[in-house]
Order: sequence, then structure tokens, then C-alpha cells
Amino acid sequence: MTATFVGMPVFPTAARAALADTQLRRNLAHATSTIRAKRLSVVSEVEEWEDLRLAGAAIKDQALLDLDQHLLRLEERLTANGAIVHWARDAAEACAIVAQVARDHEVDEVVKVKSMATAEIELNERLAEHGIAAWETDLAELIVQLGDDLPSHILVPAIHRNRAEIREIFLTRMAGAGKAAPADLTDDPPELAAAARQHLREKFLRAKVGISGANFAVADTGTLVVVESEGNGRMCLTLPEVLVSVVGIEKVLPTWTDLEVFLQTLPRSSTGERMNPYTSTWSGVTPGDGPQEVHVVLLDNGRTRALADEVGRQALRCIRCSACLNVCPVYERTGGHAYGSVYPGPIGAILNPLLRGPGSGDQVDSLPYASTLCGACFEACPVRIDIPTVLVDLRAQVVDAHRGGVPSAQSVAMKGAAWTFGSGARLRAATRASGLLGDVVRRFGRRSLPGGRSALGRLPGPGAAWSGARDMPTPPSESFRAWWRRTAGGTSETSGARDPEGGPGTPRPNPGTPTTTGDRSPDQSADPSGRPAAGPLDRGVGGGAL
Repeated sequence: MTATFVGMPVFPTAARAALADTQLRRNLAHATSTIRAKRLSVVSEVEEWEDLRLAGAAIKDQALLDLDQHLLRLEERLTANGAIVHWARDAAEACAIVAQVARDHEVDEVVKVKSMATAEIELNERLAEHGIAAWETDLAELIVQLGDDLPSHILVPAIHRNRAEIREIFLTRMAGAGKAAPADLTDDPPELAAAARQHLREKFLRAKVGISGANFAVADTGTLVVVESEGNGRMCLTLPEVLVSVVGIEKVLPTWTDLEVFLQTLPRSSTGERMNPYTSTWSGVTPGDGPQEVHVVLLDNGRTRALADEVGRQALRCIRCSACLNVCPVYERTGGHAYGSVYPGPIGAILNPLLRGPGSGDQVDSLPYASTLCGACFEACPVRIDIPTVLVDLRAQVVDAHRGGVPSAQSVAMKGAAWTFGSGARLRAATRASGLLGDVVRRFGRRSLPGGRSALGRLPGPGAAWSGARDMPTPPSESFRAWWRRTAGGTSETSGARDPEGGPGTPRPNPGTPTTTGDRSPDQSADPSGRPAAGPLDRGVGGGAL
């Protein structure tokens, strides 16, 4: 029932299509600005917020360093509490385990708590192949599922939909999936929520198997934790006879007291609330209360690959609050679908390549470039993930992954630049050639930039990818070094001086600048002939003057 991200185009292509959708941009701008304002308000109430960020980062880092020990401890405690623990190396193994549990209980439908881990492994689609319908019970996830859509936000998967679109989805799709929406349904939020409640209630009461993820897993007590706002999670965790929890191995915390930090930072960073309305914990089976059969699937699916990356492993600190999405200028304009994954935005731009590996595909390799590197994501992150630094490191890994074979146009251009800059004589010749090119363009070109400076048009061939989205000012007729020699470092203008925009021009006074060599700056001493001696800049790259 739900579409998949398989076959999504590379980020630049998908982003271009998203930017053309004015309704999408309007919906995103309204939603992200609202969440940003709420978050800033509640975060400003906490004087020790920065201390909480540091503590959260330290706890997660320490947990990751000793991850093997904590995971074994978690398995031991869960097993002692009556749960059945499974280990899954990848998505296929995890989905097979869940499907087998469902088949063992002869069910054809399950109810789900919102879970990024199950979305990551595309559990719904794999269960459908076995004839098992997986019903999402989170309101936003329900909207996405009924609309045969894709999630576009970690916390609010339907953030790209407005109320009118949601009403239309409920009216046209609910009847085919269960209890129909009222015929007189309006786009009033309470009415939409009531329709979803009635639709889901019969599924909660009927389902024998529930599926969840976990926000945290406490090793010392063998406790899994889910925080949520709607109460649907608690219904899924307590009503079914069987519960299957798919948990990424990076969710482990050593002790119960470690939760204290994250239960303060997570709700404020995600929904702009001081605390979550519902915090549910479970540690196995309790006779006569709740599910009587509990399975826990500990999922790797690339996490150990990310853990081995010394720079990128900090991405595993992520607590899925989505604060980085709500402050990202790129995400706000393109939305989440352009990232081609259930993990969109800045965290998705680093998490997806880390989980799958740079070089694993063009779509994945395009993600580290989906950022302006402005750093707003780092400032907002409650566990201080330095996303800009990881992005730069991943860009280097992507380049390294594609070395060898037929060189790309970018690679050829970079090698050409390195060859040119490696010799003062070559760089001098290049600057002269670029000056001549600038003269020609200024004489015959018709394009100019704001302010009157002439510009190159769209370049042919591989250069079109660069010039298609950027202004290309014409090279100046005179290089900086030539200007420095001619004007003695800017202390005088000589007769016949060239205009910086090219061509002979009227000598221009340099207001406020001394015009005699006697007033020359101390580092510009004259030689016996009266000419200014070569300054540090005249020595040039590789010893050559420019």
C-alpha cells in the first residue's frame, strides 16, 4: 500500500522537481517555521541546555565504544525477563524474522508503532509479500500509508501535506483499508483526528500481533523505551498478544539513569514540548499483563559499518528528534522525498551513506553534497553531531570511491588546476590567457551581472553542469600580481593603467593612498634603481613570479 524509495533519482534531480512544487514549499515553510519557534521557546527555558547536549553526546559515545558489551548485557537481561532475542545482520534477515513470527501465529494483519527502523528495512512491503497487512497507527504515518505516499520527515512523515489534502485522502482511501471516514468530514483538525481514531480503534482491538521500534534500550535492566504523543504506541505495546520490537543496535544505553538526559532533550528538540505525553517501557513478559510473547530483533543493517568510520560514527548518536531538519535551509525548500530515504535532511545526508557505504550508488553518493554547510544542524542537534564535518569527510570518501577507470569531467578539471597551480610560469601564462578571454567576452559578450560586470554565458559540454546554476563573471584583464607590480602595491597609479574591468582606462586616483615612494609602506622598500622591490606576493607559487 505504501510506495518505496527504491529507484529514486539522485538528489539534484529530485530537488529540482521539488523546488518547482510551490504547494510543497508553502506547506514545508509553514510547518518547519512553526516547529522551530516552539523548539526555541522551550529550549530557552533550560539554562543548562548546553550541558545537557554535552552529557548526551558523552553518554552515546561511551555506549558506542563498548557497544558489544552493552548488547550482550541487553540480550541477557531481556532473555531473563522472558523475551526472545533475535540478531539481524541486514534488512532481509530482520524482515524474515518478523514475517516468521506473524506466520507462526497465523495472522494476516499486524498493527505498528511508528518506527524508523522498520521503515528503513521496508518491513511493510516485505510483510505484504507474505500476505500480511501492516497497519500504521501513528496519525502522520497513517496519512502517508493511506495516500500510498512516502514519508518526508522523521517526526512528521506527512509534513508535506496540508489539511485539505489529508481530508481528501481520508475520504477516498479509508474505506478501502477499514472503517470509512464520515461523509461530511471537514478539514478541521479535531474532525480529522476523530476520523483517524475511529478507523484505528477497530484495528487495535482486532490485531493479535503488534510491531514496534524503540527510542532507547537500557542494557542494565533489559528495558525498551518508546516515547510518543498520541497514545497509539501504548495501545500497540499493550493490547496485542504478541509484540515484536525491531531495535537498531545503536539505541543501547548502559544504565537507566542515562535516560534522564534524553527524556529532557528529545521532546524539546522534536516536538517543542517539555516532556512526551506518553513514555512506555517494557522488559519482557509479565504474566497476565500485556503481550505474553515478546520478540526483540537487534538490527545491524550497516550500523557496524558506520561505527568503523572514525569521523562518521558520531551519526549513531542520533536520537531521531529531527531538529536538524527543521533548521536546514535545503530541507525546507526541497522536502524529504528528494533525499530518497526514510532518513531525510542533514542527518539523512550522512546516515544513509554511512549505513550503505560511499560508492554504493549514485543516489547515495549525491547526498553528502545536499547541504550548504551552514552549520545550523550542528547548533540544533541535542547530541552535538557535527554534521558539516561528517559531510565534508563523506565527500572525500565519495571522490575516493570513484577513483580509477574513466576520469570524470570534475576529476580532469581538478587535475588540470593542480598542474597549472604547480608552476609559477604555468599559472602566469594561465592568468594572461584568462585576461585575454575576459577582453574578448567584454567586447563581444551581451550578458552582464547586477552592477554591470560582464559575465560568461552557459558553458558548453561538461562545464554546463557548473555554469547552469552559477554566475560566471568574466576574468579580469589584469591579474592581482600584475596590478601589484604596476602600482607598487597600490601606492601609485601609473600612466596608461588598465581599468580593472579591462581595456585601457583613465588613471584613477586612489583616494587616501600616498602616491610617492617615500610614503610607501615599510614592507615595500625600494631598490637602488628606484623600483619597488619584490614583495612576498611577487615570489609566487613554486618560486615563480605571477
